[in-house]
Amino acid sequence: MRIDTLSPAEGANTPAKRLGRGIGSGLGKTSGKGHKGQWARSGGGVRPGFEGGRMPIARRIPKRGFNNKWKKEYVVVNLSRLNDLPEGTVVDYGYVLANGLAKEVKNNVGLKVLAGGELSVKLTVRAAKFSAAAKEAIEKAGGTAEVIE
Repeated sequence: MRIDTLSPAEGANTPAKRLGRGIGSGLGKTSGKGHKGQWARSGGGVRPGFEGGRMPIARRIPKRGFNNKWKKEYVVVNLSRLNDLPEGTVVDYGYVLANGLAKEVKNNVGLKVLAGGELSVKLTVRAAKFSAAAKEAIEKAGGTAEVIE
């Protein structure tokens, strides 16, 4: 492949409509705008969502909720999922995702460990956050809970 042989995909570029160039073009005289009215005028037409003066649907329907775009979401794993691991395993964000121990969420900022279930295996767990009960259960089992950023 050479740069002088590159061209856009077939049908990607369409020629501009040549308006007002005679009756034979099919777009002469009124240039495809019909006769008079709002749509035939310069700058004519209505804004998106305009419904001829009646209350637009965006204002008729009730609004609820709020989406916080700065919300921090964590990949969450319970202790019951970690109980089947071999003793002495170092569990971190990468390990959890690589072994399918938790479901990845969009815009996540790290791993959070919760105290769902029991833990009887000595593990080293490195996560961004721990629930108080999870941290206590890990240490009770003889493991360590390290908070990382």
